[in-house]
Amino acid sequence: MDNNMDNGTVDMNRGSENTDCTANPLLDKSPCPYGAPQFDKICNGHYLPAFESALAETRAEIDAIADNPDAPTFENTVEALEYSGAALSRVSDVFFNILEADTDDEKQEIAEKVSPMLTGFSMYVFMNEKLFRRVRSVYERKDSLSLEPDSMKLLEDTWKSFVRSGAALEGDARARFAEYTEQLSLLSIRFSKNVLAATNAYCLHITDESGLEGLPGYVRDMGKASAEERGLEGWAYTLEYPSFNAFMKFSCRRDLRRQMYMARASRALDGDCGNAGIIGEIVSLRLEMARLLGYRTYAGYALEERMAKTPRAVDGFLSGLLARTLPFAGREVSEVREYAVGHGFDGESLEPWDFTFWSERCREERYSYNEEQLKPYFRLEDCISAVFGLAGRLYGLKFIERDDIPVYHKDVKVYDVKDGNGRHLALFYADFFPRQSKRDGAWMTEFRGQSIRDGVEERPLISIVTNFTKPSATSPSLLTHNEFSTFLHEFGHALHGILAEGRYPSQTGTNVERDFVELPSQIMENWACEPEFLDSFARDYRTGEVIPDSLVDKIVASRNYLAGYQQVRQLQFGILDMAWHTMEEASDCMAASGDLCGFENKVLEGSAVLPHVPGTAISPSFGHIFSGGYAAGYYSYKWAEVLEADAFSVFRKNGIFDRATADSFRRNILSRGGSEDASVLYRNFMGRDPQPEALMEKLGLTDATFRADVRSDM
Repeated sequence: MDNNMDNGTVDMNRGSENTDCTANPLLDKSPCPYGAPQFDKICNGHYLPAFESALAETRAEIDAIADNPDAPTFENTVEALEYSGAALSRVSDVFFNILEADTDDEKQEIAEKVSPMLTGFSMYVFMNEKLFRRVRSVYERKDSLSLEPDSMKLLEDTWKSFVRSGAALEGDARARFAEYTEQLSLLSIRFSKNVLAATNAYCLHITDESGLEGLPGYVRDMGKASAEERGLEGWAYTLEYPSFNAFMKFSCRRDLRRQMYMARASRALDGDCGNAGIIGEIVSLRLEMARLLGYRTYAGYALEERMAKTPRAVDGFLSGLLARTLPFAGREVSEVREYAVGHGFDGESLEPWDFTFWSERCREERYSYNEEQLKPYFRLEDCISAVFGLAGRLYGLKFIERDDIPVYHKDVKVYDVKDGNGRHLALFYADFFPRQSKRDGAWMTEFRGQSIRDGVEERPLISIVTNFTKPSATSPSLLTHNEFSTFLHEFGHALHGILAEGRYPSQTGTNVERDFVELPSQIMENWACEPEFLDSFARDYRTGEVIPDSLVDKIVASRNYLAGYQQVRQLQFGILDMAWHTMEEASDCMAASGDLCGFENKVLEGSAVLPHVPGTAISPSFGHIFSGGYAAGYYSYKWAEVLEADAFSVFRKNGIFDRATADSFRRNILSRGGSEDASVLYRNFMGRDPQPEALMEKLGLTDATFRADVRSDM
């Protein structure tokens, strides 16, 4: 609903610490433009009462549907259920997004209290026999209802969601399913909490300038600013990705690189923040729940609702790509080692803490540029304008910064998104910089999705959260090219939400199959290496000089540097994910978690291109699969890369700014959400099923390329 009320200017630097907790802005209709959350008034004390009130309201709505004396119909049962819980969604979307982006001890305690409340309510809905009978009654008559396609899909999805949530179980099985669900929700929160605590617990504190050998100016400035934030003298480097990655790339101090690597690669492995036991419990519970529903493995259960459909299909996809990619990755690692040995490396083997450093030096020499040269052309403000401008050229969108809409942290910016006719499409929140209260990584989310009810539309409130390099006392925020690609990636997700045009909230925006959701994000990354796009905005912030053609050529030429290695690394994550979720016995799950390092080494030994380091493991901080939504689904990043490489070939053929192609992508993909099967949506855009060769060709990982490269080395 377009609630475009001008509420006047608010103090955008205000946080929850100075707010009045006597009223509850989470429950009242917001007077802010477009009904935006009243972040300037929300405090921690509001959350628990808001959850309690919203749960009671939603429970009453569910009871009204279940106890309706009228015969079950699509409208009074399925559609009514779809639109129920608006207050609960509003409170949950605010709280859990802030929990990830700007948490504190109190919020984490609230999460642990709220999680079982929400799980219990979910079980109240899906284990409600009267409600299930009504849904079953409608579902069994589906062929005679003459429903529109999106309504038919809603009916089918609702039926499956009940069955997959244990509604058809009876007796002890039903009780155990409910118990396992509650336990999983708490374990997921504990896992995430431990990763954040472990990340924040480590700091490489350097007081002697000799420890900065090799670090370029911007990395030194980053370390100085980080130390000042912590009240320390000298320089501080953390496990937050911008800090960690920059140090590992440039530090000439092998001993310090090893310290940093070991700290990050063993995060949450053991100690007070250890996640090993939690992982065992999570995978065991997932397996037991899947078995209760008649599946051999959790992966079998999860994949049924994705494009891949079966574990066998995923394993074949991953193993097929791995077999084709390993020769390239092995050769790339050998080349980096040869380069390192030729430039003074005298270690017995090239270890992971060596590889990032030497591969960066090799890249700099091979392509004659480095990040220090490139970063001045990617000032954050210029990148924001460029990304918004790209959305304008492709989809006719305009982003207007608003200073009258409250934010949850002073670093957050808000934009009013309008189409070419001036129609409001969304509010877009952007939270770019790292802080100790924010988890690592980058993601897109929403404070409200798009929907239409009784002819009244609510437009979405979309957010992206990243951990880009912060401005320092001597430099603005300057992105690496990789960070710019990340910006485009998350912005692609945001467009999926911003351009949503559906009726049902469960079908709009990014509510699609997990292995389809990365298509809109990953396709946007292509523009990061398009000269025509880079030339339009990349200017040296100090001089205004347009990025030289020679530097753009080097960016394009280096695009596929270490493409084989990077692809194998991504495939390893997918392989590890599937190894956890294709186990068939709970005892195996617990045994694997009891020896995480040994388990991972065994699972990944066939794909290893660098030495395994004892005492390190991926799983304890693998939030995507243990506290996110990617369990038995991490393969979807590569699956979606196949889709996006294929789909971008249409843009490349017709022009990277071709409006007709963009309109088709918007009409058939971005605006449709999950209103139709993803395979159908893809065929509607491409006119055929995806062709995987496009990805290998894009990455330069084809047999012809390999043979040509080998000949050139002879």
